[in-house]
Amino acid sequence: MRRSPCRNRRLAAVALGLAVSLAGCNEPETATVGQTFGPTPTLVAPEKSLVPTVNVAKAVGWPAGAKPVAADGLSVNAFASGLDHPRTLHVLPNGDVLVAETNAPERPEETRGIKGWITKIVLSRAGADTRPANRITLLRDADGDGIAETRSVFLEGLNSPFGMTLVGDNFYVANSDAIVKFPYRPGDTKITAPATKLADLPAGPLNHHWTKDLVASPEGTKLYVTVGSNSNIGENGMEAETNRAAVLEVDRSSGKWRVFASGIRNPNGPAWQPQSRALWVVVNERDELGNDLVPDYMTSVKDGGFYGWPYSYYGQHVDERVQPQRPDLVAKAIAPDYALGALTASLGLAFNTGTLFSPEMANGAFVGQHGSWNRKPRSGYKVIFVPFTNGMPSGQPRDVLTGFLDADGQAQGRPVGVAIDKRGALLVADDVGNTIWRVTPAKR
Repeated sequence: MRRSPCRNRRLAAVALGLAVSLAGCNEPETATVGQTFGPTPTLVAPEKSLVPTVNVAKAVGWPAGAKPVAADGLSVNAFASGLDHPRTLHVLPNGDVLVAETNAPERPEETRGIKGWITKIVLSRAGADTRPANRITLLRDADGDGIAETRSVFLEGLNSPFGMTLVGDNFYVANSDAIVKFPYRPGDTKITAPATKLADLPAGPLNHHWTKDLVASPEGTKLYVTVGSNSNIGENGMEAETNRAAVLEVDRSSGKWRVFASGIRNPNGPAWQPQSRALWVVVNERDELGNDLVPDYMTSVKDGGFYGWPYSYYGQHVDERVQPQRPDLVAKAIAPDYALGALTASLGLAFNTGTLFSPEMANGAFVGQHGSWNRKPRSGYKVIFVPFTNGMPSGQPRDVLTGFLDADGQAQGRPVGVAIDKRGALLVADDVGNTIWRVTPAKR
């Protein structure tokens, strides 16, 4: 007998309720969260449970006048507010700030079946089910007071845009299914020219990890685009993962591309480390192995490197859920450079190339941690800083912005993309608070 859509919805709600109610029974609270950061994290034994943990922070937004908590010695203010699900940022040479107001495209296969209904409920509770604005907005702070007084629609009619970069007089956008380019003149506040497609990107009706982030090579001849997996651990078949879980290198003149590095479940925030000049990304690792597996991470990306997904994690730790295995690939899996905490959903990465912050913060990494939905207690929901020396991480992470969860565990905001503005301040996109926050040293 076929079940009605209404009955399917009820079953999904019951299943989600059961998952939430059993979360504390399945995976106990942990005391090892601090051990899931750094170059050599503690990797506990994987946990298996009948019902995976679901611990979603309900999205409520910021009360009037409220803002995140800046660390000692730092100050934060709203650079711009009232946006529509801002996710990523790009600072133009003249100081204008571009923000992608975006969300997932239509993905009919992503929400099929009971698991799909549960996914939709989780997304709704987390504030991630809004229709995409599909635009890029320009923010201008002409008087230098740290607040954007000018706002204009820079580009519209896009398809779930995420990554952005400017090379010469060409502005590139990574939509969920393609890289497109537009002409740009310094000072433009709006682009009306039609898009020119440079390259198609892996997409389709599933497109599980839809975000495609983008950075240009220092000399401008190549573009590097991140493409997340189409599943948690390949359960949709490896055919669905063709050219995914990877960083792609795109020739800017021809649009031809190749897989630069692979086995990276969901990379984002591609950025060039200023000392080593190596390409780095932050990565969301796999789920459903317990509260402390697997740590999300940041890592330099090696040409031709394989980083384990889905067959192994954190180097050569085999994920026995994945069958058949590929011992040939596991044998060459590269361990990441630095763990960022289990299930923190680290999505934003920006190196401190400015001079506004203290000298010991030079060349270090700011990371936007969107926050967990399946961990007890919750992790992430903050912006952190990782110091670097000689091109590599050189210490424990420090909190930069916290307070995104209120006293009841509800999400007032969720940080995503981060960027350094022309004056050296840190900008943070908050897609639940619909605000761009600006962080500077506190005035004395």
